[in-house]
Amino acid sequence: MSTPDFTDLLEANARYRERFGLTGFDGIAQAGVAMVTCMDSRIEPLEMIGLRTGDAKIIRTPGGRITPDALVGCVLGVHLLGVTRILVVPHTRCAMASGEDADVIDRVRRETGQDLSDMHLGASTDQRARLVEDVDLLRTHPHVGERATVGGFLYDVDSGELQQLL
Repeated sequence: MSTPDFTDLLEANARYRERFGLTGFDGIAQAGVAMVTCMDSRIEPLEMIGLRTGDAKIIRTPGGRITPDALVGCVLGVHLLGVTRILVVPHTRCAMASGEDADVIDRVRRETGQDLSDMHLGASTDQRARLVEDVDLLRTHPHVGERATVGGFLYDVDSGELQQLL
């Protein structure tokens, strides 16, 4: 497989730097918000809840799951970065909700020939059950639960609606 060239992205960055105006931020979540959501490019986390750069900590994982790294992000957000509210936000039509791990692993094998059977992906067709698990994990976690309000939501990628489920 050839290595892609990044020239177009670096050129875009040069244009971005010309109008860059995000200096002076201290890294604190100014609105006290953290959001764990999916890596899906249809999701615009800040815009969907009326926030701007500097207002929130955004943690992206496949399926918007609370992975070990996402948990670390939440803990550090609560203790060091001003987070007092955490939204866990999976979304409709998510590939990680299209099957179980075995289904996604099989799809990758069929489409690319690669074997991911040694990986835990966290895929599940029961998004609500996974959301309950993830919200419960944060609400009962000794370093999060007493210090932040945690809510479970579902984002509709077709309408833009954010619905609170938990």
